Amino acid sequence: MTDRPAIEGILAANRYCVIGSTDASGAPWVTPVFFAPLDADRICWVSSPDARHSRNIASRAAVAITVFDSTVAVGSAEAAYFDAEASPVAADQVAAALQALNRRLPEQKQLEPADLEPEGPLVTYQAVVRHRYVLVRGGDPVHGNTLDMSLEV
Repeated sequence: MTDRPAIEGILAANRYCVIGSTDASGAPWVTPVFFAPLDADRICWVSSPDARHSRNIASRAAVAITVFDSTVAVGSAEAAYFDAEASPVAADQVAAALQALNRRLPEQKQLEPADLEPEGPLVTYQAVVRHRYVLVRGGDPVHGNTLDMSLEV
């Protein structure tokens, strides 16, 4: 798996990503969030602006993101990794982000505009992807790697 369609498949098959952020002093923090792809270069999620990762994004937009299925057997993993810039979604794009998220949510968990600031407690965030990587498992015949590695695609 070494191309963009492989990454699209990983994004489509998984509902959570792990976001790595850092605060103003450089202290790291990782957190899982429910997400949805917006387009080929953006994913979105909703979070409280008071959450640690949201506060980190407010001071440092650079994030690292991993998407993977943690339930597969050891040696069967597929993963996509991203370097990205995170920020709140622009007001004119919030409706599209909610639509993308709601397509992945069960009916009883659907998000409404009233769930978002200023009425509600949540903010819609996005990560604009700068670089993409996939996991290449050890023993890959194409790459000849002995150990697992990541490959930029």
